[in-house]
Amino acid sequence: MHLIPSRAQLRSAATHVARPGRWHLRTRLVAVMLALLTVICVLVGMISYSAMSISLNSQLDSQLAQASSRTHDFNLNNPSGPDSTRPDPLNARGTGAGQLNAILSGNFLLTGGVLSPAGTRQQLTGNDAQLLAALPTNGTTRDADLSIGNYRLQSVTLPNGAVQITGLPLGAVEHTLAKLVLTIVLVSLAGLVFLGLAGTMIIRRSMAPLEKLSAVATRVAQLPLDAGEVALSVRVPDSAANPGTEVGNVGHAFNAMLDNVSHALQARQRSETKVRRFVADASHELRTPLTAIRGYTELLQMTESLSPDGKTSLGRVTAQSLRMGRLVEDLLTLARLDDGQPLSLRTVDVTPIVMDAVSDVRVGAPGHHWTIDVPDAPVRGRCDDGQFKAVMLNLLSNAAKHTPAGTTVATKVSQDGDGSAVITVTDDGTGIAPEFQDIIFDRFSRADTARTGTQGSTGLGLSIVAAIMEAHHGSVELASRPGETSFTVRLPPVPAGQATGPLATVPPAAHEPGPAPGTPGQPPSDLPIPL
Repeated sequence: MHLIPSRAQLRSAATHVARPGRWHLRTRLVAVMLALLTVICVLVGMISYSAMSISLNSQLDSQLAQASSRTHDFNLNNPSGPDSTRPDPLNARGTGAGQLNAILSGNFLLTGGVLSPAGTRQQLTGNDAQLLAALPTNGTTRDADLSIGNYRLQSVTLPNGAVQITGLPLGAVEHTLAKLVLTIVLVSLAGLVFLGLAGTMIIRRSMAPLEKLSAVATRVAQLPLDAGEVALSVRVPDSAANPGTEVGNVGHAFNAMLDNVSHALQARQRSETKVRRFVADASHELRTPLTAIRGYTELLQMTESLSPDGKTSLGRVTAQSLRMGRLVEDLLTLARLDDGQPLSLRTVDVTPIVMDAVSDVRVGAPGHHWTIDVPDAPVRGRCDDGQFKAVMLNLLSNAAKHTPAGTTVATKVSQDGDGSAVITVTDDGTGIAPEFQDIIFDRFSRADTARTGTQGSTGLGLSIVAAIMEAHHGSVELASRPGETSFTVRLPPVPAGQATGPLATVPPAAHEPGPAPGTPGQPPSDLPIPL
């Protein structure tokens, strides 16, 4: 098992650490708290160290002054004898272990040494004598690093001109200060660790309601709120929405906002349901009178002798009733799609469906150049045969209606690498205006100013194409620029168990040519869903 992090992971972690703005809030709070505590510990440690150092050094200076005074009295009371023998200053009253007593004359050490803990003399070296001889004789104290350790020294001049030097070791002071530093460091580290763990637990517990709020917000963001019936029942738990605390106030306000949004969505759903029901009912009611109008106009044309103007007027009535009928059928199709009526999905070869759709539209638009590119192997797709053919008829009819004669419309069928069936309809017309491309799939959208059209349109064809592809869990995309416009339809990959094996047979009704086309040179007047 590969447990060593990759270079990219290490780089990402280093970037995250180097940018505190990306840290979690609780991490930043703990970091700030630990930083403040570290500063406090450093300040307290420095103050404690300084105070202890001043106190110990003052105490040592006082002891050194007393020792120097006793040694000075000893030397005055015990002058050198007639045989030039000198009394040992280490024999002065009160001399303790480690104390240094010496008598110098010029640069020469006359007598003296250091009293060891065992009560014996510890001799000074020549280098020690030179250091002692360099000391000022005005009674001030100096620190010196001798062969026997660090000492604090004081020198005074005796009446006979000799120099008396008294010293006490600094080891005890240095040892005490070192222990103090170690104690401060250990206590500070222990305090930082304890406060870090305790602070993390406390902050994590305090921030738990915000995490619940974030989880609820994420769930709401993943809900499909743009259409259909929305059940916005998710709420922040009461434990995280208790007013009175800062976090609780946020949770309570978030729940109030969700309640308001839920009521608004319910009102929108009721309004959409009413409009959808009205459109469906009105469309159904309009079917009968429109059929009667078409029937009577055809009967009049066949049975009555009309003047040329009468024939023209009656022809206009017939054409407009046909156009109104197409609009009614479009509205009914959208109503059925909005109601979410199930599709008859099967795994089929989509190539025959596309070829038949091209053949149907080609008959009604002979002034265009029609090409089709299909592979030799079947292109598998899971779709509703009739609905998918309606998609192709709409796209091809759209290209025929909104481009001038002589335009080339190319259709290509292919199987994508992930198993998706991809159909592209491309024309070399004038293109679609950029400002219209974002709303071209909206209902009642028209781009007559962007493309050269010769017939009116309902503005619903591409909306129905998008709705049908959404019901198939597929997609339709537009790419347009001057001289080239492409609509790409993509069906999702077929299930793994149906990627191979026999294909369902497309019924003749799904791929045979539709009703008789309209006037030569124009798209069929009764295509299922023209734009």
